[in-house]
Amino acid sequence: MPQLFNSISSDTFFSEYWQKKPLLIRQAFPNFTCPVTPDELAGLACEPEVESRLVYRQLNKKKWQLEQGPFNEDKFSHLPKADWSLLVQGVDHWIPELADLLDCFRFLPNWQLDDIMASFSPPGGSVGPHFDEYDVFLLQGLGERDWKIGQTCNHSEPCVKGTPLRILDTFEEVDSWVLQPGDMLYLPARVAHFGTAMTDGITLSIGFRAPSHEEILEDVSRHILDTMVENKHLQMRSQSLQKHPGEIQPDVIAELGNIIRQHLNDDNITQWFGCFSTQPKNPEIVSAPEDEISTDDLLALCDESEWLVWNEGSRFCYTTPNNDLMTLFVDGEAYALSKSQLSFVQRLSEKRRMAIDELATFARHGDIDDLLAKLINTGSLYFE
Repeated sequence: MPQLFNSISSDTFFSEYWQKKPLLIRQAFPNFTCPVTPDELAGLACEPEVESRLVYRQLNKKKWQLEQGPFNEDKFSHLPKADWSLLVQGVDHWIPELADLLDCFRFLPNWQLDDIMASFSPPGGSVGPHFDEYDVFLLQGLGERDWKIGQTCNHSEPCVKGTPLRILDTFEEVDSWVLQPGDMLYLPARVAHFGTAMTDGITLSIGFRAPSHEEILEDVSRHILDTMVENKHLQMRSQSLQKHPGEIQPDVIAELGNIIRQHLNDDNITQWFGCFSTQPKNPEIVSAPEDEISTDDLLALCDESEWLVWNEGSRFCYTTPNNDLMTLFVDGEAYALSKSQLSFVQRLSEKRRMAIDELATFARHGDIDDLLAKLINTGSLYFE
């Protein structure tokens, strides 16, 4: 039975904790060295393509205030010594060592993994008592942070007024722990939590995707509309004289249902979800290289390299339908392949890095070489 972080079985985690209750894992990453420094986070927060925020416990006599990045470099030399937090979203897109860290969480499907947010706080720094709509692992990277765990919430919870942040007006403490580097706390969605830095520290938040029903219905509808080849109209072929013209009769509703089910079928939903769930969160990261390669260039590149690597912002998923074809989804694009390539696609989607020696163990032919060349030319893969 697989062990997660050398401390808990996967069966126990999923049956007792996942989306049910918090879990503290002491030294989930023993002797952990944080792959990002406070200065590097400040540097990222100055870049216009990086999403960043500053949260103050109090600013201009108002509690829990927010400033959006990007920031000027001199901003960080004028901050107070305590009671603020810098949050930088998607740090795994910019720091390869953090992108590699996500491989430790692939006991959950790729489509659920979102990104890593890093927060730096001096003593007293916090983002306040709140809850999220997604599951998260909170890994302490540097320093110490006190975490208080509260009630399970819903959208009717009253929030503090006068702040752009969703800060809970009432926080009912259930438990508390102090986390040190390498310690990690798992929190299900909607569990209130309140973290406060005890020393200068960095927390890495590994978040998971949880699209809303509204987002799902809106996006799948757009996908179906974009892929329709013919704009057909409602037809009532078996219509007869209707006694009451104001009545919408059951056969109309039945025909409308048939139309909706015709388009919301399993094949359309599969194609949509594969593309939707692999859309890069930061499209600027996944960009085509300056020089395209051909399949003839692959052998030379393999000879010169040690690793085949996902782009830091890329996402890989696949499905295996009940026929001779399978579909690989990468960065919002679908690639149809023979089912005979399943073992290669499984390995390609398993971890961010594949050793060139391992790549050589797969029987490569036209399909795989074409796929590799396409993914390198779109920027989704690169050789290292």
